[in-house]
Amino acid sequence: MTKFKKYWILTLALVLAASFYPLYMGVKVVSDMIVNHTVDAQNYPKYIIPYTPISLTVILCVALMPLIMKPAKKYAFLTASVLSTVVFFLSELLLETKVIVTSTVETTLESWQMFMCYVPPESQSSRTWTPVDVLIGDYSPAFKIHFYLISMILIITILNCIYGFAEVVATGCKKRVRALTVQSVCTAMFLGLCILACFTAFFRNGDIYVSPLSAALMILFFISMSVTAGVFAGSFFIGEKKLKSVIIPAVTSAVVTLFMYIGEMILLSRHLYRFARGFFFDALPRIVLAPVDIVVIFLSGFTAYFICQTLNKAPK
Repeated sequence: MTKFKKYWILTLALVLAASFYPLYMGVKVVSDMIVNHTVDAQNYPKYIIPYTPISLTVILCVALMPLIMKPAKKYAFLTASVLSTVVFFLSELLLETKVIVTSTVETTLESWQMFMCYVPPESQSSRTWTPVDVLIGDYSPAFKIHFYLISMILIITILNCIYGFAEVVATGCKKRVRALTVQSVCTAMFLGLCILACFTAFFRNGDIYVSPLSAALMILFFISMSVTAGVFAGSFFIGEKKLKSVIIPAVTSAVVTLFMYIGEMILLSRHLYRFARGFFFDALPRIVLAPVDIVVIFLSGFTAYFICQTLNKAPK
C-alpha cells in the first residue's frame, strides 16, 4: 500500500469520525420529516445547518480525493473547491427550504435558524426584553451572509489542509508544509470555536449588550475566523514578494472581519452587539461600527500579517 493511499484512508476515517454528530443529527431530522412531515422544535438539533451540509461536503471531497488528484494534478484543490461549493449549497438549500420546524407555528428551517440567532430557545420563557430590545427586523435571506461565509471558510481551509498534505505525501515537495501546519492549527481553533458557539451561542441572552465573557468569545471568534482565511491566502504565496505573501493575506483577514460585521448588522436590523457602554463601545456617528469594532478589524489584519511574515522568514 502506497503512502498516499494510507494517508487517504486515515484522513477519510478521521473525517468520518469527526462528522458523526452532525451526520447523526441530520439523519434524525430527515427521519422526522419522512415520518411526521415536520420536526418538533424541542427535538431540533442546534445548527444542523450549516454543519451537516459542511460534513457531507468534506466527506465527499475527501472520499473522491484519489479520483480528483490524478487527473487534475496541480488543480486538484481548485477542482475540490468548486465541487465542495456546489455540494454545500445544494444540500444547505435543500435542508433550509424542505425541513419544517413546529413550535407554536410551523416555519421553514432557515426562518427558525434566524430566530435562534437572536436568543437560544431555552431562554424564551424567562426573557424580559421586548421585540424592540432584541432588534428583530423583517426576514431577509441576506442575514445568512455570515453563516455562508463561516461555512465556506471552514470547508475550503479544511480541504486546503487535507489536499495540501496529500500533495506533500504524493510529490515529496515540502515548500508549503510550515504554512499548512499553521493553517491546520488556525482551522482547528476556528472549528473549536464554532462548536462552542453551537452549544452556547457564546452565552448571549437576547440583550444587545453582552457580558464580558460573551464579548471576549465573539472577538476571539471573529479574529480566529479571519486569520484562518488570511493564512489560507498566504499559504499559496510562500516565498513570493511581500505584496502576495504578506499584504494580501492581511487585507483578506481584515475584509473577512468586516463582512462578518456586515452579516451581524443585517441580522440585527442595522445594529451590532455591544460589548459595553461608553465612547469606545458605542457606534460612531453615521456608521454602525464602534471604535472597538474597528480595532478588531485591524487586529485581525495585523495578526495575519505577523503570521505570514514569520512564515516567509522561516527556513524554506
